[in-house]
Amino acid sequence: MKIVVIGGTGLIGSQLCKNLQALGHEALAASPSTGVNVISGEGLKEALQGADVVVDVANSPSFEDHAALHFFETAGHNLFAAEKIDGVKHHVALSVVGTERMLESGYFRAKMAQEKLIKKSGIPYTILRATQFFEFIGAIAYSGREDGDTIHLTSAALQPIASLDVAAALTDIALQAPGNQTVEVAGPECKPLVKFVTQYLQHIKDPRQTVSDDTVPYFGAPINDQSLTPGDNPIVGPTRFDDWLKSPAHES
Repeated sequence: MKIVVIGGTGLIGSQLCKNLQALGHEALAASPSTGVNVISGEGLKEALQGADVVVDVANSPSFEDHAALHFFETAGHNLFAAEKIDGVKHHVALSVVGTERMLESGYFRAKMAQEKLIKKSGIPYTILRATQFFEFIGAIAYSGREDGDTIHLTSAALQPIASLDVAAALTDIALQAPGNQTVEVAGPECKPLVKFVTQYLQHIKDPRQTVSDDTVPYFGAPINDQSLTPGDNPIVGPTRFDDWLKSPAHES
């Protein structure tokens, strides 16, 4: 089976390609660095020739409201036009758990626009919404409000996941028949965001202390325990945060 991975050289895409190739499939990593640009359309027709499945894990290079919306809408229109010509049988896309609950954020509005395009495209699809990746806990730590040697962060619940577990879920979905549905994937532990950050800072021996402060937004948007956590019966990745911190995946 030929599977084209849009964003195939990034964090998730590179792991997904490796998984698919190990199972004997032809996995093409499509990104600007390999000559495929979903915004300009360069190389897209050639990449999709003979493709059975397209998995889109590309992310906007900018989180600015208008830039993110332009990226996801333009990429979507270009992808679906090319997929219809080539008869792609299954479009798989990676999105974010809580998208519809975070629409105060321009980035999440852009992701919602992407999901709507997928559903209206007429191409059989599966959307996988993932919780925040373990790899982003460091960025979350430094997004808090600093006050001397303390970092103020919300106590709202988080259920983050290792990127390798997201790639594993995408591998399974890409090899299944399209469900024309949205499914969720999350890590095995749900606890306050501030506690994950505390654990991370202790592991890297950062002496700063965390303070639970629910007036602090999450990248500009207020959140609660439901904002970034999955609903009923998500796919649950097996990797625990503490084990990931001690693994080569974190050290690299």
